[in-house]
Amino acid sequence: MHEKHEDHHKHTGHVHKHEKHHEHPHKPEEHHHKPSEDHKGHDHAAHIEEFKKRFIVSVILTVPVLLLSEMIQRWFGFSITIPFQKWVLLLLSSVIYFYGGYPFLKGLISEIKNRQPGMMTLIGTAISVAFFYSAFTVFVGFGKEFFWELATLIDVMLLGHYIEAKSVLGASRALEELVKIMPTTAHLIKGEEIVDVKVSDLKKGDVVLVKPGEKIPSDGIVIEGESYVNEALLTGESKPVLKKRGSKVIGGSINQEGVLRVKIEKTGEETYLSQVIKLVKQAQESKSRTQDLANKTAAALFYIAMAVGIITYTVWFFIETPDFALERAVTVLVIACPHALGLAVPLVVAISTSMTAKNGILIRDRRAFEQAKDLNAVIFDKTGTLTEGKFGVTDIVSFIDEDELLQLSMSIERNSEHIIAKAITNYAKEKGIKPLDVKDYKTIPGKGAFGVVDGKQVYVGSPNLLKEFGIEIEDERIKRLQEEGKTVVFVVIDGQLSGAFALSDRIKPESYEAVKQLKEMGVKVFMLTGDAEEVARSVSQELGIDDYFAQVLPHEKAQKVELLKNQGYKVGMVGDGINDAPALVTADVGIAIGAGTDVAIESADVILVKSNPADVPKVIKISRMTFSKMVQNLWWAAGYNIVAIPLAAGVLYNYGIVIQPAVGAILMSISTVIVSLNSQTLKLSKV
Repeated sequence: MHEKHEDHHKHTGHVHKHEKHHEHPHKPEEHHHKPSEDHKGHDHAAHIEEFKKRFIVSVILTVPVLLLSEMIQRWFGFSITIPFQKWVLLLLSSVIYFYGGYPFLKGLISEIKNRQPGMMTLIGTAISVAFFYSAFTVFVGFGKEFFWELATLIDVMLLGHYIEAKSVLGASRALEELVKIMPTTAHLIKGEEIVDVKVSDLKKGDVVLVKPGEKIPSDGIVIEGESYVNEALLTGESKPVLKKRGSKVIGGSINQEGVLRVKIEKTGEETYLSQVIKLVKQAQESKSRTQDLANKTAAALFYIAMAVGIITYTVWFFIETPDFALERAVTVLVIACPHALGLAVPLVVAISTSMTAKNGILIRDRRAFEQAKDLNAVIFDKTGTLTEGKFGVTDIVSFIDEDELLQLSMSIERNSEHIIAKAITNYAKEKGIKPLDVKDYKTIPGKGAFGVVDGKQVYVGSPNLLKEFGIEIEDERIKRLQEEGKTVVFVVIDGQLSGAFALSDRIKPESYEAVKQLKEMGVKVFMLTGDAEEVARSVSQELGIDDYFAQVLPHEKAQKVELLKNQGYKVGMVGDGINDAPALVTADVGIAIGAGTDVAIESADVILVKSNPADVPKVIKISRMTFSKMVQNLWWAAGYNIVAIPLAAGVLYNYGIVIQPAVGAILMSISTVIVSLNSQTLKLSKV
């Protein structure tokens, strides 16, 4: 029954994630342009130049349009007249309209085809109404043309799109810049000689020499040498990491002081950096819920603007002149153009994605990452996540000087290969204790080990050893350690119980901080473990965890996640991504921890490169900050319309307040600048 359950979860889990990650991009409707981001649905790099070129040509042509416009001449008190002035204006404006306005007209057609009117429809409608009405006035010989308003509106729009494309591209390229800093040459060791080759020519199994201060050319394993390596740019690990024989190294990290010989294990697309860039691109391209909101806002604004525009035109047509009525209607359309709306979400997505990646947090599923802001329960797998997954000394009870107890015990235990003996020896080494010589060393099967150290008879062993000596345990501290399910090792010196060591899987120092931060953020913390009740209780009490599930078999982990979800919790599951896969899939947000250089974990939504549980509150914090920035941006982008549209319609005309179409374009551009600056402040946020 259990096996079936596990298979079912693994199977459904896998399908579920594939739906999550691979189906979306292939939905037919997603091949169309998204309503408010037609202009960014293409490749930005190619279009930045295109916008720039169109902008420059339009600005050059706008200068004579402004100089020949009656309104501008009247405002600035000068006069220029040339033959066929109106026709020249029409000709220049036609080039600006068709050439400069092309991206907006194309976007309008695309949005109308998809029945998803948005920003491009608004801009396209505004410039088309202005152009065709102005052309009509030239042909019939009366009426007020809008050539200068049309030209400046298109200029401002092109500039806005250029800034936007550049901003989004700049933020999403932050990670790709890492590729550029990858070394281009490597010192390949061929027998006795060292040859400089291109990094792109390296193959698996090649051995390269990395000198101090050089970058490691590709992912591999150290086969000789010892050095500290700086991985800060790649994994977010601020301290240089010690690398010695057998250590894995990442291409692009900087070797500091020693000489290393590295055997190449991964090249090209397989390398850690390539995988990260792939994930980052995938995350930036995946649609976010907030983007849907931006699209809906753009569509709503289009309908509002069209309705207000028609009403405005009709009302002013009867009160004032047709010219004035049209000017008001065009201004309504111009002001309503939520240009900044196209930027509100993508820019934040780009910045937050590069921010998380620099913190060693990789996002596979954008929507799940956005859900992280709502998490109110986080379940940690115990072994290897909250604990080190290694046996170690956690407590010492000493009836003699503690250093002496450690020295005598270490002297005996260093002769043994047993896991407990190694743990005690390592602990003493960490404390800087040096062993003494041992005479008459022998192991006592099932009980421990014996030796004479410094003239003292020293026994180190299990509770069976105490039975042999007839010693009763009376110390409350030792009794408590045994109740906690820890392995207790006793030290008997010259027939007297002199102390005891408690050993268990050691808690990571960062786990305390992780639990504390999550609780401060109002998130309940749970722990899952296959260990016995006593061990689970002891660890959860020490960390201050809200609740725990003990003796849980791997395939039952997903059931526990389901249990909390059924209680109304939004659940984040943190595990190692191997036997935790079904649970990661079942959770609202699955977080794989300690992926190291293996970032292609299918079952997780978020991948933490380091084995640091304190990165979990970071994920939630960045998700919350990102969402609040997006909402702020949407208000800056579209909120000003609450005031601007009525003003554009002329509700305060009697008080002498009238907004010109060009002023409308400037106002709208200011909101774009505010959105850009507001997005950039995300970089300054403390995580």
